[in-house]
Amino acid sequence: MMRVGQTRHWRGVAAGIGVAILCATSAELPAQQLPGSIQPPVFQYPVTAPDVDPGIDHGNSDANLPEEFKKQMVFYRSLEPPGTIIIDTEERHLYLVQDSTHAIRYGIGVGRDGFTWQGLLRISKKSEWPDWRPPPEMIERQPYLPRFMAGGPGNPLGARAMYLGNTVYRIHGTNAPETIGQAVSSGCFRLVNDDVMDLYDRVPVGTKVIVRQD
Repeated sequence: MMRVGQTRHWRGVAAGIGVAILCATSAELPAQQLPGSIQPPVFQYPVTAPDVDPGIDHGNSDANLPEEFKKQMVFYRSLEPPGTIIIDTEERHLYLVQDSTHAIRYGIGVGRDGFTWQGLLRISKKSEWPDWRPPPEMIERQPYLPRFMAGGPGNPLGARAMYLGNTVYRIHGTNAPETIGQAVSSGCFRLVNDDVMDLYDRVPVGTKVIVRQD
């Protein structure tokens, strides 16, 4: 397994992450009702994690993740052929279909509030230790960010990236594994580096990727 080495510091805000993953989902919850009154449902969004600065390497593995976000084989019914990727943004899980009743499940970080999407794309390109150019939305939040960072330790795209169609969105690694399970990015889906390297080796260019919000 590749291990990330020494890192560099960029000025910082709080713990979180920022670079590409687009899916913050909403949940409809019943409002509390006062006696004799009827109130409409209240929409609540998952908490959006604060951005974290690039250049800081927080580790590669899922060792400290909650059990539900660690890579594991699970029972999963699907009519999709083996090798299909199914992303459930509400669950914060990515499934790699193995057969009609099993999938490898990975924990992921998803997009922050307002960066939601769903659909069907295919992996159009794969890259090891990709370079990073922060999207305009992230520069607006953190104007001091570098406009370019070469691939390597501390890079927010992590160890691997799989590009989705001709969009700006990717499945990629991360320099901050503590953000897995959170709504953090501007549109992509992130895994810890050990997991994204495992997934990268299992799927070819052309792999079907289905993104679901619920």
